Amino acid sequence: MKMSHMFGGTLRQAPTDAEIASHQLLVRAGFIRQLGTGIYSLMPLGWRAITKIEDIMREEMNAIGGQEIYMPVVHPADLWMETGRWYQIGDEMSRFHDRKGHDMVLAMTHEEVVTDLARREVQSYKQLPMLVYHIQTKWRDDPRPRAGLIRVREFTMKDSYSLDADEAGLDQQYRAHYQAYFNIFNRCGVPAVAVGSDVGMMGGSLAHEYMYLCAAGEDTLLLCDSCGYRANRQIALFQKPTPEKEELATMEKIATPNVATIEGLANFLNVPKARTAKAVFLTATFTEGEQEVQKLVFSVVRGDMDVNETKLANALRAKELRAAHAEEIAAIGAVAGYASPVGLKGAIVVVDDLIPLSPNLVAGANEAGYHYTNVNYGRDYQAEIVADIASAEEGSGCPRCGQPMRTSRGVEVGNIFKLGTRYSAALGATFLDEKGKEQPVIMGSYGIGSGRLLACAAEENHDDKGLVWPISVAPYQVHLLSLRGGQAQAETLYADLQATGLEVLFDDREESPGIKFNDADLIGMPIRLTVSERSLSEGGVEFKLRHEADKRIVALQDVVAEVLATRDALLAEIAQKVVTVPFEE
Repeated sequence: MKMSHMFGGTLRQAPTDAEIASHQLLVRAGFIRQLGTGIYSLMPLGWRAITKIEDIMREEMNAIGGQEIYMPVVHPADLWMETGRWYQIGDEMSRFHDRKGHDMVLAMTHEEVVTDLARREVQSYKQLPMLVYHIQTKWRDDPRPRAGLIRVREFTMKDSYSLDADEAGLDQQYRAHYQAYFNIFNRCGVPAVAVGSDVGMMGGSLAHEYMYLCAAGEDTLLLCDSCGYRANRQIALFQKPTPEKEELATMEKIATPNVATIEGLANFLNVPKARTAKAVFLTATFTEGEQEVQKLVFSVVRGDMDVNETKLANALRAKELRAAHAEEIAAIGAVAGYASPVGLKGAIVVVDDLIPLSPNLVAGANEAGYHYTNVNYGRDYQAEIVADIASAEEGSGCPRCGQPMRTSRGVEVGNIFKLGTRYSAALGATFLDEKGKEQPVIMGSYGIGSGRLLACAAEENHDDKGLVWPISVAPYQVHLLSLRGGQAQAETLYADLQATGLEVLFDDREESPGIKFNDADLIGMPIRLTVSERSLSEGGVEFKLRHEADKRIVALQDVVAEVLATRDALLAEIAQKVVTVPFEE
């Protein structure tokens, strides 16, 4: 491709709203352009890189038995109603009517559609197992898109779906994806770790997220360097302290004027925060039939801990949670800052499983300026639900080995789910087993966003001058620069390189050497060749690898062979990163 005719160019400055390196560089280097909030166009360089990534996905999916299909981006809402997700998913799902007034959905994911295909196409256990996948557009009306391609509303995803006759088959396909995903990320130059995760709106019995660890990530992970335990904080377990047993003391009401925080309460009474009960009011939305119902939730954790809203929502089986409004709290007679589960009515009380083991806590008295001392679960109040609803934090004990865990930020680059019969039972996707008995198909779902993976590759592979692409996903393998005195030889070399199948970006523009070198560093192709009067006088073509500072002169007649050998060596380095990763639940 000649840069003089390339659609889109480089920019000297990044957009003012671009906060992270990958966003800044992908815009400046001419890979992406924003159309609207969370909506981007891929320019020629961006599209070529995405195509490389998606071809790697295809190779790895095909290697584990995948069959590529194509499913629509617009769905009849009837399918989503059958599974119940039409009622369970909020504004993130975009709904509309077609010209005949039928309810329609823009695809967030494709479990419903693939299950509909399965109920039509699968009749016998003899057809199973199967694995199908596609690479298709998704739309999720995210309220907080950010960081360029890291978090968008419209995106492309490779999603695959396994169909099995039993749990053993599902386990085999799940483990095959577990390894295939590591292969994909390593081949794309993105180091990732697998962590246990919440099944969320997908449902099912088990899920893993693949996380690229970086400061720009929105997810917080708990990692144990001693035994290898890893989990998203949304679901991370941890070893909670075992409180010492005490005689249950008499509950007393005491004055605590202007003390409405845990910190202030602990200081006022000169007690550890662990001796207090923290109250958090939230409003939960539940789906009851086709109706949405909101109920106030009073959650209680020990004062030295925080409520984990994902754990709480799962314990409640709630569609979503939000902070309760002041008037909702007041309506049940509670007082913010002085709230107590003692004598409270009109809310669902949920307590962390450490609370029943923690004697004689200080809790609110539901009266401004007053608290109770010696509040004990079971004697003084009961809860509808007792569950683990506390968040693991930096230093929390690992649930496996007890050693302190550390936290890290991460970007989710992929996920895998054991769906089981969540969708097949709802949609009637069944098969006849060996005994002629009807059974639901057992399913798995596995997704990677190609745009987010591109952004993570850019975040991982850059320096202060620009992008430094791995050769496996670089839009072009070679960046050829023509400077004064070398134009004719550069044109000939361009043709010779292309004739061997090498992918070449040819900067034939009438620009200064400084602009051309700066753009080459910014765009980040692995191999740079410069043909100029000076290089020719020194014996040939200047040869430089983007990730190295050194450059050298290669004789003109040897350049093509040298580039081919270097390309193959760089590809071999990528291949060496593909290693077997032990499976961890």
